[in-house]
Amino acid sequence: MGYTIAQKIIKNHLISGDMTVGSEIALKIDQTLTQDATGTMAYLEFETMGLKRVKTEKSVAYIDHNTLQSGFENADDHRYIQSVAKKHGIYFSRPGNGICHQVHLERFGKPGKTLIGSDSHTPTGGGIGMLAMGAGGLDVAVAMGGGAYYITMPKMYKVNLKGKLRPFVSAKDISLEILRILSVKGGVGAIIEWGGEGIKTLSVPERATITNMGTELGCTTSIFPSDEITREFLKSQGRENDFVELKSDDDAVYDKVIEINLDTLVPLIACPHSPDNVVEVASLKGTKVDQVCIGSCTNSSLLDMLKVAALLKGKTIKPSVSLSVSPGSKQVLSMLSDCGALSDILASGARLLECACGPCIGMGFSPNSAGVSLRTFNRNFEGRSGTADAGVYLVSPETAVAAALTGEITDPRLLGEMPEIKMPKVFKIDDTAVLNPEREETAEKVDILRGPNIKPFPTSKKVLDSLNAEVSLKVGDNITTDHIMPAGAKILPYRSNIPHLSQFCFGVCDKSFPERAKELGESIVVGGINYGQGSSREHAALVPMYLGVRAVITKSFARIHVANLINAGIIPLTFKNADDYDKINEGDKLSLNNIYDGMDKGIIVLKNETNGEEIELVCNFTDRQKSILKAGGLLAYTKEN
Repeated sequence: MGYTIAQKIIKNHLISGDMTVGSEIALKIDQTLTQDATGTMAYLEFETMGLKRVKTEKSVAYIDHNTLQSGFENADDHRYIQSVAKKHGIYFSRPGNGICHQVHLERFGKPGKTLIGSDSHTPTGGGIGMLAMGAGGLDVAVAMGGGAYYITMPKMYKVNLKGKLRPFVSAKDISLEILRILSVKGGVGAIIEWGGEGIKTLSVPERATITNMGTELGCTTSIFPSDEITREFLKSQGRENDFVELKSDDDAVYDKVIEINLDTLVPLIACPHSPDNVVEVASLKGTKVDQVCIGSCTNSSLLDMLKVAALLKGKTIKPSVSLSVSPGSKQVLSMLSDCGALSDILASGARLLECACGPCIGMGFSPNSAGVSLRTFNRNFEGRSGTADAGVYLVSPETAVAAALTGEITDPRLLGEMPEIKMPKVFKIDDTAVLNPEREETAEKVDILRGPNIKPFPTSKKVLDSLNAEVSLKVGDNITTDHIMPAGAKILPYRSNIPHLSQFCFGVCDKSFPERAKELGESIVVGGINYGQGSSREHAALVPMYLGVRAVITKSFARIHVANLINAGIIPLTFKNADDYDKINEGDKLSLNNIYDGMDKGIIVLKNETNGEEIELVCNFTDRQKSILKAGGLLAYTKEN
């Protein structure tokens, strides 16, 4: 039996475990990336480990999330990250250089390498054949120190593309189509490989859009072959020597095979408030639009921006629409400027935002109250835009432009003929905004610069053999990390200050939760299906841990979040019988006894002291995960070992 692309990379990086689906494996990590919303905490964790230098082939710290500096907090965090990077052997991408995934794809990603990043959209690197995965900051810190990254061996899915995209239908529509087919939880426990004759028609930026959006499927990662299209992309970046060919074996076996016919695909749109709430754009014809945002790590490449410029050239957006454009990197912005395309964008009435995540993470450019915002982003979770009652839709750049020009949701095929886009053979290379670390022999002289907003890493408690605690919160299905620990311009500056950040925990669900959790001292949270989907932000585990949450009981978890809970010393448990979810209410007093024995058996029996119900909870932990929980989290476990 042959191997898939992902299996080949896993085999070449396997430190321990066997490649049996469902078993735990340890992988050697070649590259890491962080961004500033998660990076400060990751580097505080790295410092706590007492290591002098990173041991990866390449680690890069990006400043792309917290770029609004309305106070000292973000600037202090950036200064701290820059000094840590200089001292410990990490490359530092300065503010304005671009979004981590776009820049990493352009300048650092290599086919066949492993990459983990403290951002859930790190699978963007799969567009050039990397095994790229989102992870919690602590997992990234351990990998930077030379430690293994542990995952559950995934299943393998294959998506075969047939035919060729028609004008005004793009890679974003392919992403929305697979979300329509599988849903936001349909990829859990799997790696998705893209193949078929249709992939030969897709450039690396288009492939990267698809692997970026694969995160919304809940999958471990997505990956494309590394082929001649990959070689040409790397050559255009002056990096042809980084190319290696990667393809699956002809007799590779997949757990699921899906086919998408590109010839018949039409423009699609994800409606509020989930990326899988997908319908045809034409079905929403005439819906008034207030705001359009083009950019984010999903659709901010030079190809995307040249399309936008060509469609806007000589036209003016509707007075009722506010349009923002955010190029993904300094390279993209400077090339747009050099060729005149930037002038076409600005002449249309668009507002140019900096090369950063910006509105996607709720960092500025929020919609008006009850406004309709069309965005080329990857998430449209409720409240994520910064406006609680906004209706956010996810679209392609073509559909976004059509809405900006007409003032309503419009099928972009009605715009006429699609202009021909000619991509340059050679891209503009300027890495001056990436600062090299200090040489190891002189790094001792570098001082770490800390601002007053940077607080120590919170201390977790060891999991004991029994737990008696009250349910501090009960929530429903598809609770995202934005529900648990919101982002946005008002909150993100406090990512390195867990005590202050804690007052916003679960604010979207219940503003009284933080105070209630503090009063209880120790408590348990109960949730539904796919709890913790979305971002890799470990703050969604660290802050509940700080507030005394000792266990989270759900119908099912998202992959990265369950790992973050274990890393924080919080026990993640699932109902053996999903209907038992209805037997627990907020305020109920629960007891868990013989936890250690239950961990070994895979079942812990919960007693609801309030109503007398006994409920079986599943806890399929590896020996390593049990040890982490008993130690009080990954940081304590790493120190002990």
